[in-house]
Amino acid sequence: MLRIKKIAACRPSAIILREKDLSPEEYSQLALSVIKICESHDVPCILHKYFEVAKNLGVKKIHLPLPVLREMTATDKKFFDVIGASCHSLEELNEAQILGCTYVTAGYIFSTDCKKDLEPRGINFLIKLHDEAKVPIFAIGGINAENISQVQATGVDGACIMSGFMKSKSFNFCRCANLKFFPLKSVG
Repeated sequence: MLRIKKIAACRPSAIILREKDLSPEEYSQLALSVIKICESHDVPCILHKYFEVAKNLGVKKIHLPLPVLREMTATDKKFFDVIGASCHSLEELNEAQILGCTYVTAGYIFSTDCKKDLEPRGINFLIKLHDEAKVPIFAIGGINAENISQVQATGVDGACIMSGFMKSKSFNFCRCANLKFFPLKSVG
């Protein structure tokens, strides 16, 4: 939780709480702690994947893998003010928009340890999605202080940083957060 506190203290646009290996019950417990931290710094907390957990906790912001977004009913979607979706192609972007997302993350832009076996899609992919999008686009994947200017140059709405915040011992959290350019994609 110390990293989440440090990140939240830098006042990013938002923190997306992504923790794939937890059960819904475990995720709910973690979310309660992270929501409190976010609230204490006036940073929105966007929950991930478990939309029923978000509804039970009264959190109106959710980020979903596209297969989960496909399963949501219209009634479920009405509960949320913000619905994000992860997209990896132009076809997925178009589908996510049709399904009612209010923003998308597009990746993976640069090489990243969490996707070692995948070829990054690169800046041209990001430009292509940005040109077609009707909702805000946030880049994800291997983004750091050294390459974020390339992302900014595409005109997308922001970028998400995960590994840089969670793994680096010397990462300057506030230097990147003060760019006011991105929500954070983060794990607990």
